[in-house]
Amino acid sequence: MDWLTDHKLPVGEFASAVFDWIRDNAEGALDGLSVAMESLIEGILWVLQTPPPLVIILAFVALTWLFQRSWKTCLLVALGFVFILNQDYWEETTESLTLVLSACVVCMAIGVPIGIAAAHRPRFYAALRPVLDLMQTLPTFVYLIPAIVFFGIGMVPGLIATVIFVLPAPIRLTQLGIASTPERLTEAVRAFGGTNRDVLLKAELPYALPQIKAGLNQTIMLALSMVVVAALVGADGLGVPVVRALNQVNTSLGFESGLVIVVVAIILDRMLNKGDHQ
Repeated sequence: MDWLTDHKLPVGEFASAVFDWIRDNAEGALDGLSVAMESLIEGILWVLQTPPPLVIILAFVALTWLFQRSWKTCLLVALGFVFILNQDYWEETTESLTLVLSACVVCMAIGVPIGIAAAHRPRFYAALRPVLDLMQTLPTFVYLIPAIVFFGIGMVPGLIATVIFVLPAPIRLTQLGIASTPERLTEAVRAFGGTNRDVLLKAELPYALPQIKAGLNQTIMLALSMVVVAALVGADGLGVPVVRALNQVNTSLGFESGLVIVVVAIILDRMLNKGDHQ
């Protein structure tokens, strides 16, 4: 089979050439994007780290009560944060939450409009589906390479890699919610003289709201799953002690930091999901 490998398609060389071209010709746009992402990260990090930890914990408990109306869930969230404080991982936790919240802001701001457009334009969605499949199936470590090439080391490349990995979820679920809106609802709005905008705001978005909320939940969980990967490009957070434990073969540090990540995932899941746990 040497004759086949001797005529190898230049996939890697083509990708490298594309990345080099973007880096050389879109430097201004990349710098602007980096500044915007860094400002978003610094703003959320300031909100989470400036007040005392107990104030932030009370704010999360209050949000949990607002979302769930369950004192048991509020108690679970409070105990989870107290455990994180006890293990001395508060700073790393706020850094990881910053990455997750930043990814949510970016992904929902981009994903929901694209999902709405895809639901209204089947050909556009048909062309978009292979791209979404590629974004979800490529190994997450592959995203780190162009992120480092374009943005260097730090929180910004970690956020960009996270957004690329997470973005298909809100797009797909928003498209599904909008596209599955019953025709009788849209026809009723039009029968009363409603415009396309009225149909979107009064029929499609309210009907699709559960799917959009599911997209938000998926965005948060998938973004949290990227904290360890993001640490490999210099992003701060709970992934850093995990990577350190791996390098040092430190079982104690690895289990400790891994358990804290699980606790954060449970907290966010219980805050957002209504279910039997109430």
